[in-house]
Parts: sequence; structure tokens; C-alpha cells
Amino acid sequence: MGNTHLANTHEPITPDQRTHKGASPYLLLSVTMVLWGSAFASSKAVVEHVPHSVGAFLRFAGGALALLVALRLTGGRQQAEQRQVARRARGLAAGAGVLGVFGYNALFFWGLSLAPSLDAGILIPVMSPVLTSTFLLLTGKERANPARVAGLGLGLAGAVLFFLGSNGGGHAGSSRLLGDLVFLLSAVCWAAYTLVGPRVLAGLDPLRATTYATCAGALLLGLLAAPDLGRTAWGSLPAGLWANTAFLAIGPAAVANLLYYRGVGTVGPAKASLMMFNVPVVNTLCATLLLGESFGPLQGAGAAVLVLGALVAVTQRNRTPAAARTR
Repeated sequence: MGNTHLANTHEPITPDQRTHKGASPYLLLSVTMVLWGSAFASSKAVVEHVPHSVGAFLRFAGGALALLVALRLTGGRQQAEQRQVARRARGLAAGAGVLGVFGYNALFFWGLSLAPSLDAGILIPVMSPVLTSTFLLLTGKERANPARVAGLGLGLAGAVLFFLGSNGGGHAGSSRLLGDLVFLLSAVCWAAYTLVGPRVLAGLDPLRATTYATCAGALLLGLLAAPDLGRTAWGSLPAGLWANTAFLAIGPAAVANLLYYRGVGTVGPAKASLMMFNVPVVNTLCATLLLGESFGPLQGAGAAVLVLGALVAVTQRNRTPAAARTR
């Protein structure tokens, strides 16, 4: 995962919502979820060879370069009337990148150095919509109903069980618990980025919004990684690491985020957010089959309750009558 799943239902209509005629938006979103789901295990493999700060920087420096090339080839021209709006939106996009690229990934890769990718693939994509929905309810931007509140409460109970299961005793258990808490903080960054996402899309097309946010985040990740770059044994890194890093940069960091923005622009953030529940499925398959990771019984039960509660909460939000959403 890289940028945002935009759960606000009050954002203005973007140009993509009116004019997008390409591939099925749900196909775009499905490809995105497969790429994001596979990124957890792939990123875990990277931090086994390099410091977590370096792993995060390599992924998003490559992603920024890929997006800049794409912007040059396909999005380099703007209408004169769009340029004035774009100038005002660049700062907002860069600020969003501080949350969704720098903050999220600095914490995400740190968490991967402490806990299995299996945990990240449950906590981050599931807790992010829970946190976003909670904020929207508390601030009165969305209406509460009993089923939705019950879903959020169930999700919170599942998260508590999950964290209790993380602390399995001994050093390994405490390390996994700390890693899971770091993943939770990264989900907070993701939720905050979600809330500012609609304003970014209102002023920029998806490719530009993704590019500016990724470049700003990658620059800060580079500053964070600077002390570790000189201590990394570059000559001894396996060739497979570079292939994996190239996949993370081009696939989950660049292509997936762009496809997601385009999907959101067509079907809207509410429906797109439901697709996020495919990420834990893909991640669980990758983490168990490729890395041999597993849950304990209590963590497994907590994960199931968390996913169920979050799914109920998000589904209830999307069933809000259209008249209520447009007030």
C-alpha cells in the first residue's frame, strides 16, 4: 500500500469521475489490491538484508522516478486554466505525501523489522478504514447508526484480541507486540492521509497528485535513511533483492497507487474502500506460502473479529441513503 483509500463521501467530483472511459474501475482496483497485498511480504524480504529506513527509501525513490517518467511521457501537458489550480494544489499534495508516503512507510518498514508481514497485512488495511470512520463520526461529518457503531466496536475488540495475541511471551513476543503497535501508528498516518485525499484530487489529476505526494515522501525518506546508507554493505546484497526492490517501486509504489486514484475517480471512495478487504487475503497467502509466517490462535481469532467488525462498519457507511450523503 502506498497512498490513500479516500473514505470521505463529501469530496467534490473530479474530472476522472466524469470522463474516465478506460478499463473497468473494479479491474483497476483489483489489480491494485493484489499489488498492495503482495507488497507486505516483499517488503519484509527487503528489510532482512538492509536497514528498514534504507528499504523504505529504495522503494519510494524508485517509485518516484517511475512516476516522474510516466508524468513526462503521458501527463506533461496541462490546459492553461488548469495550471493555476495545480500550483495551489502542489503544496497540499506534498503535505499529503508527508503523511501517506513518509510517515506511513517510515513506520511500516520499522514495524517490519520487528514483526511479521502477516500482522501488517491485517492491521494496516483493516484498521485504517476503522480509524477514518471513527474520525468522521466523532467530527459529525458522517452519521452514526447502531449497526455501524456496533461494527466499529467489534473491530476495536478484535484489535485488542490481536494485540494480546501478539505478546506471546519472551523477547520474540515483546518484539512482535512493539512491531504491531508501530503498524497501528502507520495506520493512523494512512487514515489521516485518507482524510486529506479528496482535497488533493479536487485540484490535481490522479497522476500528478500521486507523483507530487510520492516525490515529497521519498525526499524525506532519503533524509531519514542517510545515516544508514553508508553503513549498508551494498556489494554483498543478493541480486534477488534488487529485483524485489524494482517490483516494489514500479508495482505497489507507482502503478498501484495510480490505478487506485483512477478507480476512486470513477466509482468514488466509498465503494473503492470496500476493495481494501482483499488486501489481507492476498497478504496472508503471500506471507504464509513465501515466508512461512503464521498466527497464534488468539491472534487469528482477533484478526477474524477485526475484519468482520470493520467490514460491517464500512458496509453500513456505504448504505447511507444518497439524500443523506449530499446534505
